[in-house]
Formats: sequence, C-alpha cells, structure tokens
Amino acid sequence: MDKPPPSNQAAAFPRSLFVFSVLYGGMVCIAGVLGVKQVALGPLAVEAGIFGFLLLVVLSSAISELHGQKTATFLVRLGFIPLLVSAALIHLVLALPHDPGMYPPAVDAFPIVVGQSSRMMIAGLISYGISQTLNVLIFSKLSGQVGSGEGKLVWLRGMIASIISQIIDTILFITISFLGERPILALMEGQMLTKVVLSIVLVPFLITFFVRLGRRLDRA
Repeated sequence: MDKPPPSNQAAAFPRSLFVFSVLYGGMVCIAGVLGVKQVALGPLAVEAGIFGFLLLVVLSSAISELHGQKTATFLVRLGFIPLLVSAALIHLVLALPHDPGMYPPAVDAFPIVVGQSSRMMIAGLISYGISQTLNVLIFSKLSGQVGSGEGKLVWLRGMIASIISQIIDTILFITISFLGERPILALMEGQMLTKVVLSIVLVPFLITFFVRLGRRLDRA
C-alpha cells in the first residue's frame, strides 16, 4: 500500500499540536519541582509551581481553541503518563544509594527538592486531572463554537477558565494534602488570591500569544 503524501500526514497532526504537546508534557513534570520554592511577588506569596501550571492552563486552552475540546481533553489525560512515570522514577532514584563522591550538600537537599509524600502525590494527580479538565470545559463552553478559529475574546475566555480552574485546583490540593494536619483556610485564601491575580495579569497575554503562534505554525 502506498504511503499517503506528506501533506496529508501534516494535516493529520498539525505542527502547533505537536509543539504544544511537547511543551505541555514538560510543564507537567517541572511544575511539581518548581513548587518546592515559595516566591514573593510583592505582598503575595505563592509556590513557584504556579508558573508551570498557568502554562498548562494556557496550553490546554490554546489547543482547545485551535483543535477542539476533545483534543485538548485528550491531551490533559495523556498528561497523567509523564506525571506517573516521573513519580515512579523519583521513588526509584531516592531508593538507590548515592555515590560517596556526590557533592555533600546535594545529598541532603535532593530528597527535599524532589521528594513528596504519597498523600501529596495523590492530591497532585486528582487536582491536576479535575482542574485541567474543568479549564478546557469552561473555555470551550464560553467560546460557543469550539475550535472555530475565530479567536473572539480568547483572552477573556482563557482568563475566566483559568481563575475558576485554579480555585478548584487549590481547594482540592490543599484539602487532600493537609486536612487534619494543619489549618487550611488561611493557606487556601493566600493561594487563591495569588492565583487569581496571576490569572488576570498573565493569562490574557499568554493565551493570545500561544493561539497566534499556533496559527502561524499551522500556516507554515
């Protein structure tokens, strides 16, 4: 059987979908690592993983705009693969003995940076799946015409979807991780406020950029 021409192959898997999927998989893995550091943004304090998660929100919304809700939702589900594989590799590496010549401060620092309790890992998986799926759903419903390519108010739709999904993500993650171990209401309030502010400030520009970039990649 003859192979389909290159143009058909390109149409079956658009360039923007390939590029954004690769970036999405990387952000899924790095967001948890970045979350080890707490950063101060003026009066606001938040774990640095929010920047990776905001990119996940933006990328899934951009893919929904360019290629439809089903494609974006499928990508969110595929995101569990790098999450689970990276978690398994982290546990494997932590279980292996360190080299005696390893830089001494790194011996103690490495488990702190990459290690998480099983409860927090479960919380991360649940909050990721629900919040990202909800983000795609809200963004798509607000558009009224998924994947139409019109780009009407894409910045506003992305911002609203991000705010709601990030609030849900915070409630789920903090509740599952810390309920019964420490007071969680004050922790939730600070995280929610910061995520809402960042969603308002950053998401409109980022999603506009990625949608335009995606269209340019697909035209190339």
